[in-house]
Amino acid sequence: MHAKGVRVDPDIAKVSVVGVGMRTHAGVAAIMFETLAREKINIQMISTSEIKISVVVAASQSDQAVRALHQAFISN
Repeated sequence: MHAKGVRVDPDIAKVSVVGVGMRTHAGVAAIMFETLAREKINIQMISTSEIKISVVVAASQSDQAVRALHQAFISN
């Protein structure tokens, strides 16, 4: 198979939660997704690894997402 083209979307941003403690700390994804939902931030894509959860959101909401996630994890 060959690629038929490339599509670029400059209006998206990737926001990640990263930490080695994610291996043993249950509920990180739930906190992340609940926080973004509460802020009415639509998740366009999700990617995970053992120590990272990344989401793609509208670039116009990236600052709001980062502030809300920072607050959510500071208070937990």
